[in-house]
Amino acid sequence: MSEPGDPTDVDPLPGAPRPAAGGASWLAVHAVPRREPASLAVGGRTPAEPVAAAGEAGVPAEHTHDLRWYLHPRPLFSGGNRVRLLRGGDELFPAMCNAIDAARDEIWLAMYIFHHDEAAHRVALALAAAAQRGVRVHVVVDGFGSKAALDRLEQWWAGCGVRLTVFRPVESWRALFQPEHLRRLHLKLCVVDGERGYLGGINVIDDRLDLRHGPTDTPRLDYAVELVGPVVSPVVQTAQAVWQRARLGQDWSHQMLALLRSRTPFARARELLQGVRIVAGDSMLADTPDAPVRAAFVVRDNLRHRHTIERSYVEAFERARRRIDIASPYFYPGREFRRTLREAVKRGVRVRLLLQGKVDYRIAGMAARSLYAELLSRGVQIYEYTPAYLHAKVALADDDWATVGSSNIDPLSLLLNLEANVVVRDRAFAAELSAEFERAVTSSREVRMPGLDRGWWAGLQRAVVAWTARLYLRLAGFTGRY
Repeated sequence: MSEPGDPTDVDPLPGAPRPAAGGASWLAVHAVPRREPASLAVGGRTPAEPVAAAGEAGVPAEHTHDLRWYLHPRPLFSGGNRVRLLRGGDELFPAMCNAIDAARDEIWLAMYIFHHDEAAHRVALALAAAAQRGVRVHVVVDGFGSKAALDRLEQWWAGCGVRLTVFRPVESWRALFQPEHLRRLHLKLCVVDGERGYLGGINVIDDRLDLRHGPTDTPRLDYAVELVGPVVSPVVQTAQAVWQRARLGQDWSHQMLALLRSRTPFARARELLQGVRIVAGDSMLADTPDAPVRAAFVVRDNLRHRHTIERSYVEAFERARRRIDIASPYFYPGREFRRTLREAVKRGVRVRLLLQGKVDYRIAGMAARSLYAELLSRGVQIYEYTPAYLHAKVALADDDWATVGSSNIDPLSLLLNLEANVVVRDRAFAAELSAEFERAVTSSREVRMPGLDRGWWAGLQRAVVAWTARLYLRLAGFTGRY
């Protein structure tokens, strides 16, 4: 913000966010990033844990990555958090609405799909009631994911004070051929009073409704977490930055005119840049105890955090000694990720994938299955979840590393979209998520080599998938190797 008394001492945008209650100020983005102690890094050890040498039985040697790999931020952990696993909207929405009903100051919500069914309406009513009693409520939804519900959302919140903005609105089908419109807001975040956060893979839509296939008898399999503690600060800052980016995109010409007319244009430009920058923990966390539960908030954006989520996966899997379990509805990882899984199997690590058996998008199903022969031949175990649609994006490594979030293991999530995960280093949480994974595997069918398609048809499918992925990435402006 500008100096007190300056005529430009106003919100950079109408309704722009103020510092989160109980959280860090926007001005914290100028602080020198606090470097994480080695014992808190991904795969790190507390001082009491013995450090095994690389090359010992079950311990991988350190892999040498391309230099660019180390330019991407790694997760920063804080201690003293509470993390609660929530299964589906049936558990998430009541918990979230209870927090919204108790809100005192502000609520931030960033969502890919905010639908207009009854489950979504209950959440919308809770947000409207909070705004009517004076709570500042900011909501940003994706212009593609929530396109069908935008008119209804505006009706529900008309005149109540909810500040709704849309990330990259899709006005016509032609917009989808513009590179920026292929990079979507895929987040599922809600933060109340800067103290309690919710994130995961769950959109605001009924568990028993699929947008492509209609009502279902069995709820989709999906997870979110409730967060309390220091890890919430970067979550609220990210929600603020994304809301600001969306608002700036809609009001660009007005902001540029105001910038030119300002008495302090450089200060105002810096203020705008502060508002849209996602910090994601690198200067948000105060000193926190090295105590349970240790958690890190990780994001993927198209600026500084392009590979932070992928790096968190790969480095945890490189350090795994016993098991790696991954659940993802859309699975088409790049070379580095697949290499990491193959090398883990070579070390004797059990690697299991839980993927969709009930496929919602045919091209996504083809993409995952095009990799089955390669992965199965190297010892990776693959299961397809058949009771309902799988939408969970979770993973486990050994007994004390787990992640829950919005990121799939495919090019859209790892290279293009705005995504957010939480990484948790806690045995009790990992055990709870592991039990959920085991129950899902029990209800799934195992994929075996003899049942795979072979010959020219299988080769053609792999070629079509690879060509489609390459074309999409080129249209979105990505020119590197995947």
